[in-house]
Amino acid sequence: MNQGQLASSSRVGQRARQFELDSGRIAGLHNGLPDDHPETVLLVPGFTGSKEDFTPLLRPLAAAGYHAVAIDQRGQYQSQWADSAAGYRLEALAAELVELAGLLGGSVHLVGHSFGGLVGRLAVLQAPDRFTDLVLLGSGPAAIQGGRRERLELGAQVLAARGMAALWDELQSQAHADPRYVRLAPVLNAFLRERFMATDPVGLEVMGRALTDEPDRCAELAGLGKPILVAHGVDDDAWPGPVQAEMADRLAAQYRVIAAAAHSPAVENPAATVAALVEFWQSRPT
Repeated sequence: MNQGQLASSSRVGQRARQFELDSGRIAGLHNGLPDDHPETVLLVPGFTGSKEDFTPLLRPLAAAGYHAVAIDQRGQYQSQWADSAAGYRLEALAAELVELAGLLGGSVHLVGHSFGGLVGRLAVLQAPDRFTDLVLLGSGPAAIQGGRRERLELGAQVLAARGMAALWDELQSQAHADPRYVRLAPVLNAFLRERFMATDPVGLEVMGRALTDEPDRCAELAGLGKPILVAHGVDDDAWPGPVQAEMADRLAAQYRVIAAAAHSPAVENPAATVAALVEFWQSRPT
């Protein structure tokens, strides 16, 4: 994340929200529109992410007429930790999204970023009637590959041997070594460290393993005939653009490339991200 993202995002129009699920409390933020609003969006963050990754979208989505709710997934930042490692498996995380959609009421627009996209598509497979459509934002068809996979595998070793603080230091070293690195404002860096250290290390290990083991589910998802948008930043370095474009083709999905963004378009170019979402949601007859 760059400066001017989480740190400069206005908190006006954001309200904290807690959801009591069968498996424990989930923390969220919403944009102030009522639960019975006819258009509800559920925003699901990625690996090591949180609800705050979507704060730049909340007010614009309200202005566009959408009740938007962003969450911390189980074990992330302010959400309750799971009782066991099984609570962090994709099946369990997806079931929580299904339960959340039921609490929100009606049929929900589901947006999953990166790892959140893997969880989101499984939630749609578990309960397609709960969701109006699905947006895969900077996500992919199967396990992550390339440099990100290598860093995940190294991180898992550091976590197992030396713990969360050492893993944070390792991730900072990796970030500083990237030629695209932009120095963060101290307040933003402090928040990111606080968020990271609040994460359940067991959840981090299980979710990280899912990112390197996840099978290709495109055929199952395409078989539902559910409306899908695949969108990513033009400079996404997680799943490469051609991989996501091919996935969109296999899913018969709409496809959008978001300019001036990499792997986190919601914070890197929120205006274009909101425009892509709203265009997708409004492109079909009601």
